[in-house]
Amino acid sequence: MTATLQSRSHGATMVLTISNPENRNALGPEIYAAGVEALNAAENSAEVRSVVITGEGSHFCAGGNLQRLLANRQQPPEVQAQSIAGLHSWIETIRAFPKPVIAAVEGACAGAGFSLALSCDLIVAAQDAVFVMAYANVGLSPDGGATWSLTHALPRATALQLLLCGDRIDAPRLQALGVINSVTDPGQALDSALVLAERLNQRAPNALTSIKELVNEAVSAPLHVQLTTERDHFVRNLHHTNAGEGIGAFLEKRRPQYR
Repeated sequence: MTATLQSRSHGATMVLTISNPENRNALGPEIYAAGVEALNAAENSAEVRSVVITGEGSHFCAGGNLQRLLANRQQPPEVQAQSIAGLHSWIETIRAFPKPVIAAVEGACAGAGFSLALSCDLIVAAQDAVFVMAYANVGLSPDGGATWSLTHALPRATALQLLLCGDRIDAPRLQALGVINSVTDPGQALDSALVLAERLNQRAPNALTSIKELVNEAVSAPLHVQLTTERDHFVRNLHHTNAGEGIGAFLEKRRPQYR
């Protein structure tokens, strides 16, 4: 069965489902390309205000397909390099995407699947979901931005423990570490993520785009540069129609209707 990335709409939310259940939703080049294409389409659609990424069945994503990786050892190195470039293109597209992206995680979230979840803006995970950076367990080093994401999210020693030891870590522990936003009952991650997405869908899209862009830039920007960027975003958003609607609704004690 060919791995696919299925897309459907849930109100103003695009739901992308990794569909490769026979291999615990292992990733491959066809999914990377479909992910980039779907997000490019969603970026240009006013009807889409958020995206949820999930896996079909009882698992989020087991990472790379080890059989495919084994076969690629018999190919020139450029073959695997090209495949990883596809994954990294999807990761960068998620990071730069101007609308909120939420990972809804059930079951296994391993290797590049963990990297994929970390690239999303928010993570909702089932109580029994299991996360693991399994690369070192099979003699490999990470991809998908795993080292960048974990180093920015966790103390160095904690990030290295996950990466060097390849130990499993559960959702409640990752929530305590600040990596996961919320933990749900088993089987409820997608529903909870959709509720969260709907909350975001009710907010001013231009403000959410600014917030995501500002947070991305704050990682490496000096304070004086970040202050200037915040000023520019604030002024632009103040003069947007949505600010008039939001301030007016607050003062009139009614629910705003953003566009």
